[in-house]
Amino acid sequence: MAGKIKVGIIGVGQIGKHHVKQYTGMPNVEIVAVADIDEAEARRVAESAGVRRVFTDFRDLLKVDEIEAVDVCLHNNLHAPVSIAAMEAGKHVYCEKPLAGSLVDAKAMVETSRRTGRKLAMQVGTLFSKETKAAKRLIDEGHLGRIYYAKSSYYRRRGRPYVDGYGTSNFVRKEIAAGGALYDMGIYHIVQILYLLGNPAVLTVSGATHQEVPMYEDRRKNGCYSVEELGLGFVRLAGGISFFIEEAWAINLGGTDGSKIAGSKGGISLEPFAFHSTVADMEMNASFDLGAADFRWHSCLADFDAYDGPQQHWIAALQGRVPLIDTAGLGVAMMGIAEGIYLSQKLGREVTLAEVEKASVSTAIKLTEPPRRSAA
Repeated sequence: MAGKIKVGIIGVGQIGKHHVKQYTGMPNVEIVAVADIDEAEARRVAESAGVRRVFTDFRDLLKVDEIEAVDVCLHNNLHAPVSIAAMEAGKHVYCEKPLAGSLVDAKAMVETSRRTGRKLAMQVGTLFSKETKAAKRLIDEGHLGRIYYAKSSYYRRRGRPYVDGYGTSNFVRKEIAAGGALYDMGIYHIVQILYLLGNPAVLTVSGATHQEVPMYEDRRKNGCYSVEELGLGFVRLAGGISFFIEEAWAINLGGTDGSKIAGSKGGISLEPFAFHSTVADMEMNASFDLGAADFRWHSCLADFDAYDGPQQHWIAALQGRVPLIDTAGLGVAMMGIAEGIYLSQKLGREVTLAEVEKASVSTAIKLTEPPRRSAA
């Protein structure tokens, strides 16, 4: 195995702290430095993790030669400018989800990765769940047949950041977060489905967004709430696949039946995990012992631990142990779908991906002003 990968963390808010904790438990990683405009908090986090260097300007962190890769834990509209600057400084980049605040910014990040030869990845933990691994195995072995329908679905009864009691208003302000439920929560399920489908090209998008559920008026006013709490979409994908999306931070319903994929021979429900088919002319709903399978795969398959989580996979890929899953490409596809939903809502009709690309404008915060802290 290759030696330790030396990383720098940019942003030590809520998400940054979580990433620091994950890395400190990984023997193949050394956190060399952290950066945050809140110097006192940066020093507190660094001391708790045994990190030697602290910066208040991420640009100074990028000047540290021994840092091979950076982890960008900032708000959405800072992902592109900071990640691009890092790659141009010769660093590989692992970025919080979503990849950026807009499709055009996400594409610029991928182009910079290609131009500089630096790796780019997006944090999306659902790709490494036992359910995703089991679903991918069933799909790869042909048990679903020709896939033609998928659904990404998740509800929170009340789970809007800030207005429902957790997180800061940065999550619900469009100028910082760029989007709401689709970007913050929906991305986990949408990207999970796109990954299992093989990331087919997006052809057209029809959708709608809503912000209807009452909230504390002082929180609405102080938070400058300007993003969606419910995002809905119908996406036509290459290969004749229909993809339905419903993602809600807040909705007056009892729950969702979760994400699903259906094919000509069988179908999968992801949570709780089940396989559906017809055997001997009898409808079958089958469960699996995912815990036993996960133990066996870890025991028998080389480098299976490289898929234990998003950061574990990122570091293993930097070490050359496994190929890097193209989470950046999945992130671009996700941005196309989300912006397609927003554009469809605005125009009141179905839109093509070409129309979405043409309408997309950069939402990146200019780096002439100090970067804001990540989710705190």
